Amino acid sequence: MKTLVKIFVASALIAIGAFAKAADKPSFTSEKAIVNLFTADIALNHYVAVITEGESAGVDQLFSADFSQKIQSGNAATNNRSEVIKFLKKQKGEKLNCKVNTQIIEESLDYMVAKVTMQFADFTKTDLVTLVNENGNWKVSSSVNAFK
Repeated sequence: MKTLVKIFVASALIAIGAFAKAADKPSFTSEKAIVNLFTADIALNHYVAVITEGESAGVDQLFSADFSQKIQSGNAATNNRSEVIKFLKKQKGEKLNCKVNTQIIEESLDYMVAKVTMQFADFTKTDLVTLVNENGNWKVSSSVNAFK
């Protein structure tokens, strides 16, 4: 049962995102590449690409030092920054088969809250993502996931 929950959580983690791009042959840059996250929109779009398309460039710089991910389900779980980054790096190049919709709920000069809904064939995943401006670079500071 724990393995099934871990697989479900792992699949759900991959599913976080906003706009899934349709590309026959995605091109991936080096994991060490620097991604310019100077606007909240760019950071949110990059977050979606990392989660839904297996993009690996700039994963380390995308998340704030105190990032946490909460998964609301029958077996609620919390993942820290290093756990999420490690998982995402393993998913390099994996593209999810889902429809993604992003809605900005609140935005200011220093933070953004966005709702990312991912529709899969058998379930829907909703991710509330908080981004913060840290010295001119936008980073994801938290993620709360729920499933229907």
